[in-house]
Amino acid sequence: MLLMITSEGKTLGSKPCLQFGRSPFFIRYDVSTESWQALGNEALSQTHGAGVAASQSLINQGVSIAISGKFGPNAFQALSTAGIEMVTIDPSFQTVQDVIEAYKNNKLTKVSSEK
Repeated sequence: MLLMITSEGKTLGSKPCLQFGRSPFFIRYDVSTESWQALGNEALSQTHGAGVAASQSLINQGVSIAISGKFGPNAFQALSTAGIEMVTIDPSFQTVQDVIEAYKNNKLTKVSSEK
């Protein structure tokens, strides 16, 4: 299972980003192998439609679950249509690693309707 976590930086020690479409980086984490990769968010420079463009990047990566603080309505629609589950985090998480551990321990909230 592949997770994509919004991040302010390029490591598991980076602070998670609470905005999906405007996240500087995504951490792609494979739960089964515990391998990970930092990816720059190419949608970051777009003046409009960053959420949809970021969603397309996740779809292209074959991600199963997107984890962020907030998903805009267009990103929500794009990810939902693609069958990507959305999970939210709050500002209490200090590192991407903390988010991964919380996910593994079923301590994160799944998005059930448009936010």
